[in-house]
Amino acid sequence: MQRFYRGVPRHFDETTPSVFRSPERIENEKSLFNQLLAMNPSDFVADSTTLDKLVRMQHHGLPTRLLDITANPLMGLYFACELEPDEAGEVFFLSVSNKDVKFPDSDRASVVANLARLTTVQRVAVAEVAESTSSLPPVERIKTFNENRSVLRLLHFIKQEKPYFEPKINPRHISSISVVRAKLSNLRIAAQAGAFLLFGDGATFEGSSKSRGILERVITVRAKSKRRIMKELDHLGINEATVYPSLERSAAYIAKPFPVAKT
Repeated sequence: MQRFYRGVPRHFDETTPSVFRSPERIENEKSLFNQLLAMNPSDFVADSTTLDKLVRMQHHGLPTRLLDITANPLMGLYFACELEPDEAGEVFFLSVSNKDVKFPDSDRASVVANLARLTTVQRVAVAEVAESTSSLPPVERIKTFNENRSVLRLLHFIKQEKPYFEPKINPRHISSISVVRAKLSNLRIAAQAGAFLLFGDGATFEGSSKSRGILERVITVRAKSKRRIMKELDHLGINEATVYPSLERSAAYIAKPFPVAKT
């Protein structure tokens, strides 16, 4: 069993990835993905899979189907305290069996990540055929599902990164939630002991068979305690400069004790 954490600065629905938080975003997921690739191609040269690209997009602020989590509980506490000083924060505790923690080469991760490259019409068709075949025997269900035109389009994208991938997508994975440990090629991911929850279409903590029991509990961080906790975390080496490793953030951290006097 492995444990992960997610800190949020105030109480609101933060168990939903950003691309699912409005109809306009999810309807334009493919367009968002393609536009950022087209505008900044050199930034994605080292990314060999759609999951790699989604991770980079997530860390640069594009709405994706990823939700940030961390393996370090103190990092979760930092994220609950760093913003919204007048609001109570929260830290989510997530417990996951070892077999349900996926890595960048995971076939299931490839399936779910590449849903982001489908049009809305195609994603709806994939979800509908997954539902319509649910009563079939497992072998027949998988065969029928993988013969659907929109599923074949999904397979096309998967084969671009995994030429060996066989047309045997399990329909259950379309609406699953997986914990994914991404590559540590990004300095921020490494510094934050980062991982991600990768959401399939229509996946929720309450409804996904792969996520039942994953959300173990939530603790509340009182607003009046945030400043003190941030100071204590700083003493432990967890601060703006170490959580967000970059020249700009290090400079901001160093300069913070020396504010410009008000005139």
